[in-house]
This record gives sequence, C-alpha cells and structure tokens, in this order.
Amino acid sequence: MKKIYGLLTILLILSPLTNKLARAQRPAPATRPPAQGPAPFHGTPNPAPNRNLSDKAGHPNAPHVDEGNKWVGHDTGAADPHYHLDQPFAHGRFTAGFGPSHRWRLSGGGPSRFWFGGFYFDVAPYDYGYCGDWDWSGDDIVLYDDPDHPGWYLAYDVRLGTYVHVEYLGT
Repeated sequence: MKKIYGLLTILLILSPLTNKLARAQRPAPATRPPAQGPAPFHGTPNPAPNRNLSDKAGHPNAPHVDEGNKWVGHDTGAADPHYHLDQPFAHGRFTAGFGPSHRWRLSGGGPSRFWFGGFYFDVAPYDYGYCGDWDWSGDDIVLYDDPDHPGWYLAYDVRLGTYVHVEYLGT
C-alpha cells in the first residue's frame, strides 16, 4: 500500500513538469497574421502540380505568408480549375469577421468539414495535403477574402503560418 501511495505522490509531482515539457515541444506560434489578404494575382499563372512552395530554408512546403504580407503560393490566377465553383457562395457569404482582429478557434472536424463559432466550412480538395498538420480542435485561424477565386476564402493557421482555400457551408 505504501508503494502505491509513493507512486501516486511521484506522479502528482511530475505531472506539472510533463505538462510544461509537452507545451515546450509544440512549435512556436507563427508571427502575427497578415494585416490583409492577398491582392488579386496579375501575372503568369503558376499552376504546376507538385511544386515546391518552400521558398526559403525552414519555410513550409505549403502555401504560407512571408514577412506578414507575401502570400507564397497564391499565384495560380483566376482561371485555376482547382478552385472553380459552379455556384460560388451557394450557402451564402460568411460575414462574421475577416482579418487579424477576428481570430477563430477551430472546434472540430477535419478538411472535409470543420467548424468554429457555429459556422461550418470545408477545405478545397486540392488543398487537403496542405492542412494535414492543422489541429482541428484547437488551432486559431484568420479568414481572408480570396480575390481571385469567387466562393472561396483563405483560412490562415496562426500556429503554422500556412493557409488553405475554404468554402463557407453555413451555420
């Protein structure tokens, strides 16, 4: 019986320490979310499949934002068939808040359907590979309008600094 009490005491002592270690191992949060979304793309589209988006050492091979304002990977242009919707905004428009002053905590789901604050979204199937490391039950995201692809928004993961195209599904 004394051994059990001793073991429980040790576990109680170590519990706060293991929690601190677990938090220390999480990646550091990204810098501030961008002040605004990307400008409409004017240039030669770069729709190459399987392209490398890691533009610098240590940057993710996923769409991301550099230095708070350069939207790396948002260069496929308005004619990109991966983001074409026959009925843009079929479920209405999201109007609850955009930009860095509106952080939303993901509450569950996954790429095919996720939610926060009573609002439902899905990730563009073409972007599924870019959000595999998102925490669907705890990451903070910031939404921006997508100026090139009607019906899509850009969801920026504050922890990772990456973003994907998302469609609003309603409340």
